[in-house]
Amino acid sequence: MSATLRPPAIESADLEWRDGQPVSKRFGDVYFSRENGLEETRYVFLGHNRLEERFRALSGDATFVVAETGFGTGLNFLASWQAWREEAPDDAQFHFVSVERFPLTRADLQQALALWPVLTPLANDLLAEYPPLVTGVHRLVFDEGRVRLTLYFGEAQDAWQALSFQADAWFLDGFAPSLNPDLWAESLIRSVADHSQPGTTFATFTAVGAVRRALQAEGFTVRKVPGFGRKREMLAGELPDDGKQTSKLNNPEGADGEVLVIGAGIAASLVARNLADRGRTVRVLSKGPGPADGASGNPQAALYVKLGVDYGPETQLALHALLHAQRTYARYAQPYAPTSFWHPGGLLQLATTEQEKSRQARFLDRNDFPEDILRPVSAAEASELAGCPIRHDGLWFPSSGWLEPVNVCTALLEHPRITCEFGCEVTDITVRNGAWHLSDQRGRQWQARDVVVTGGHEVGDVLPGPARYRFRAIRGQVTQLPSDLLNNPGVVLCGQSYINPVHRGYAVTGATFDLKDSDPGVRSSSHQDNIEKLGSWLPNIWRQGTPPSVDALTGRTSFRCTTHDYQPVVGSVDAEQDGLYVLTGLGSKGFAFAPLLAEWLVDRITGQPMCLPESLSARLSLERCLSPE
Repeated sequence: MSATLRPPAIESADLEWRDGQPVSKRFGDVYFSRENGLEETRYVFLGHNRLEERFRALSGDATFVVAETGFGTGLNFLASWQAWREEAPDDAQFHFVSVERFPLTRADLQQALALWPVLTPLANDLLAEYPPLVTGVHRLVFDEGRVRLTLYFGEAQDAWQALSFQADAWFLDGFAPSLNPDLWAESLIRSVADHSQPGTTFATFTAVGAVRRALQAEGFTVRKVPGFGRKREMLAGELPDDGKQTSKLNNPEGADGEVLVIGAGIAASLVARNLADRGRTVRVLSKGPGPADGASGNPQAALYVKLGVDYGPETQLALHALLHAQRTYARYAQPYAPTSFWHPGGLLQLATTEQEKSRQARFLDRNDFPEDILRPVSAAEASELAGCPIRHDGLWFPSSGWLEPVNVCTALLEHPRITCEFGCEVTDITVRNGAWHLSDQRGRQWQARDVVVTGGHEVGDVLPGPARYRFRAIRGQVTQLPSDLLNNPGVVLCGQSYINPVHRGYAVTGATFDLKDSDPGVRSSSHQDNIEKLGSWLPNIWRQGTPPSVDALTGRTSFRCTTHDYQPVVGSVDAEQDGLYVLTGLGSKGFAFAPLLAEWLVDRITGQPMCLPESLSARLSLERCLSPE
């Protein structure tokens, strides 16, 4: 890859293959021992961190974190994951945190891991989840939520400053200090210590004196031990107990109690399922009659975000949310294949106005994106991709698509650790004796140490205290168009509105954007607005050449919640009283943002490694939405 790549793209590793093994041209070094890379990993990193022994000793609800300074081919991760499967309790959680400045392409990764047939099933899972090559934090989830990989593409120092975690063991890997000195700098060793706690161990293939002295200077006990194969010596050691209180990260107090989740839309369903996958019991309280009865309940939902012209924090969040959502829905939909709630057939964002055409041109001029995320297409290619006539150029998102919202939420809530209680309108939340107490409109009561409040614009009404928040409800009506009226698109089309592919005889278009309109009914005038807007940018959509009459059309109205700055809200409600959390303000992009924000929120609740850098999560606090009145 060119060194002139613009963000968010990142340079990939430049490899040559010698005797079937990868060698870095940039550093002139091998990725693993030519003798036996897998056995080297098992000897150096697993063996001298005593991982198998420590995995066996874990309690069922424990979390174990391994951190690594160079992901490379992923061999160390796969070997650790294999040992975890074989030795750890079924309900324990494994986190692997790694960084890579020059990540391998998927093709190179596949070729490298083919050297180890014993790891093929795990390697295939990694390849299926492996993210596009863009900078930042990628969270990959395996083994039904039992194993998590936090993979940072970028500089190691940036990674350790951005990420929040405490490691139980370190793999100090990477190319030799003489060839890649930046990865072994004293400042990085200091960061290793900052992300460690009493009892944290480390192992590294090198025995260079500067590395040994840097580790000792940060308080690690260091010993030289025989190296692997022809290598005479290596280093291993640990951070001794200094008498200070051990961090609560990884195993927080009270982690075995039931969590109460208010709501049953996409945000609530993802939070509940994420908690359950990590071993927590969850009780869902929803005022509606079933899952996704509110803003999440439209017949179809397009999975897309609108990326900003400049790659700032908002665009960074939107991009990583989209990528995480694509992986999340694919993972949860897999058991339901081939009939599934997730339809990743691709999505076109069309430049239907001169303003949007200019915006997309500037976007492409200022940023580089891998083509497996998006690429520009002409009107002719857009027509070919969609299978219907299109007059506009645009951006093609090959891994996006659309969802069946009710089926998504229903599937997410089908878990033995989740109990759903519908018809429960929570009206009061108070704190007493370190626990949160909830009551509903019929006087029923619940209590828990941890409570998550979702539910769109109504969240502010149930939160305790006199504070008022800058949330607003925006009415949106969608229209269901019968298939016999349409030149049916084969992919999601987004312009001044959107239209999904036909499903069960209908395609959903919309939605209206009605400020200061509290009418919950379905109106003919809103159908007319949707039809006119669709026809303005997609005039060839009508099979008979003219739009249909609105009289016989069906649709649905709901209210989406936005904030004053159109950014979502996630995190603690009260900085002084832990345990009450909120996730709301997702606007019209709830299905895109909710998976990543739910993942981060559950990281926060469970005290496990965070999937968002502080620079992004700090921008999403509830406090910023306090009304100045």
